[in-house]
Amino acid sequence: MIEYSDFEKVDMRIGVINAVDDFPEALKPAYKLTIDFGPGIGLKHSSAQITNYGKEELISRKVVAVVNFKPKQVANFISEVLVLGALTSNGVMILGVYPDAPIGSRIS
Repeated sequence: MIEYSDFEKVDMRIGVINAVDDFPEALKPAYKLTIDFGPGIGLKHSSAQITNYGKEELISRKVVAVVNFKPKQVANFISEVLVLGALTSNGVMILGVYPDAPIGSRIS
């Protein structure tokens, strides 16, 4: 079990996907994402194994991501944030965000 104080250390924010690029160098199928978290955090990059979505479905989509992990190198790319989703037999299902939720909002 973790303490509530441990959960408070995880900084999850709402962002909007601005760009989706193929990532053929990744060992597992993935996209390179550019996500805007608004003033204060700005643009961040993520390697996300969400290729069960089409690129056109992802552009302008709001997502929840952990923004305070240490950057992680994935092949030749630095992934700065972790997009959250549910692991299913059909791939990762991105967590839903209400359309009116402002980017940069902290999840608690």
